[in-house]
Amino acid sequence: MGSWVTYGLGSENENLPGFVVLISSGVQPNGGKNSFGSGFLPSVFQGVQCRSKGDPVLYVSDPPGMDRKLRRQSLDALHDLNEMQAQELGHPETLTRIAQYELAFRMQMAVPEVMDITREPARVLEAYGAQPGGASFANNCLLARRLIEQGVRYVQLFDWGWDFHGTPNEDIRDGLTRKCATMDKPVAALLRDLKQRGLLEDTLIVCGGEFGRTPFQEGRTAGSAMGRDHFPDCYSMWLAGGGVKGGYTHGESDELGFSIARDKVHIHDLQATILHLLGFDHTKLVYRFQGRDYRLTDVQGQVVRALLA
Repeated sequence: MGSWVTYGLGSENENLPGFVVLISSGVQPNGGKNSFGSGFLPSVFQGVQCRSKGDPVLYVSDPPGMDRKLRRQSLDALHDLNEMQAQELGHPETLTRIAQYELAFRMQMAVPEVMDITREPARVLEAYGAQPGGASFANNCLLARRLIEQGVRYVQLFDWGWDFHGTPNEDIRDGLTRKCATMDKPVAALLRDLKQRGLLEDTLIVCGGEFGRTPFQEGRTAGSAMGRDHFPDCYSMWLAGGGVKGGYTHGESDELGFSIARDKVHIHDLQATILHLLGFDHTKLVYRFQGRDYRLTDVQGQVVRALLA
């Protein structure tokens, strides 16, 4: 599984969600939409999944026979009812519901336009390898640029299909060749496009997966092809833009790729560094939940200053 996140540091567009998730393969992670949830934060901060076909967001279009004025009147009535419940019960999910209804109403105009990549010149579509109307990682790279350009703060690109375990139909050599071929062109185009538009210096791009792969062959069954198992101890990620030092490699593994030989970066260190690049002090970014203060890096994490430009 591959996960790409672009963090835009510009102003937020009130007509678009602050966190958008784009799924290129049509397959969600095993955790489903909880993978894009807000954890211990209120659900108003959770991600909004956008689709490649049909309405970009479910129910963003008015039902047959309902115009925008009638929709506004319906939402006003729902708002009054939800406000009464919020005052009576004080449940945070009720406030989330109010905010989501209002955002959905504003999104009716903004989302279809920003998600329409047919508005892009043919040379841009070619540069990304994007094909309007389809569902692909290339399309989502282009959509990520359009969303960041319009003020969406966080965009996650989720790409399924990297889980090569060496079953008879899943050789890691063929699988990686196939999957990497879908990435090289759009990733290069995204970086060039952001730089040419003056957006790269204010946009942090993080590329990584859930974990690494073992350096030795995995054969689950007799006659299975070559594969690699899940491996959490040693793997690589890369960052670009947004205050990151360019052309720099931090850390290295041993000769087998089995363990870290130099400059280990713990996941909490990575998170602390990302938050620093976004302008946050991870030790002070706390939220009280179930009786105690939580922070994204728990009680650990050090900013890796060697990564900073």
